[in-house]
Amino acid sequence: MAANAGTPVIGKRRHHRQRVMSEINVTPMVDVMLVLLIIFMVSAPLLTVGVPIDLPQSQAKSLDQDKEPLTLSINDKGQVFLQNAEIGVEDLVPKLQAVAQARGGTEARVYLRGDRKVDYGTMMRVMGRLSSAGFHRVALVTEVEQGK
Repeated sequence: MAANAGTPVIGKRRHHRQRVMSEINVTPMVDVMLVLLIIFMVSAPLLTVGVPIDLPQSQAKSLDQDKEPLTLSINDKGQVFLQNAEIGVEDLVPKLQAVAQARGGTEARVYLRGDRKVDYGTMMRVMGRLSSAGFHRVALVTEVEQGK
């Protein structure tokens, strides 16, 4: 009556529990973050709403932006807009100074957007008023030049 040591006993099965997985699977989180990144990258340029202007093109690099910029726009009819509200050229300096004081004084950068069909004299008149009011950090906004 020799018993074979290599054969299992049929009536006594051992149930081994699998260990609980204690590792965090970060792959789904990374996937969600990448999708959100793509969504924000696509929607960020759409958030800049304002006066519809046909901007000239340039090869200059864009400036870094810390917060919402103080923007002046001049459309093809010569109308001046502060942010999205139309403003007269005579009222430009007092309103701009009031807004700039709330944002950090005349050291705030002012972005000037002008339609490519705007009269050069109109642009210079607005820039002259900005300069005389103490705004020396004026940036002209253009579109990136497209290769033809």
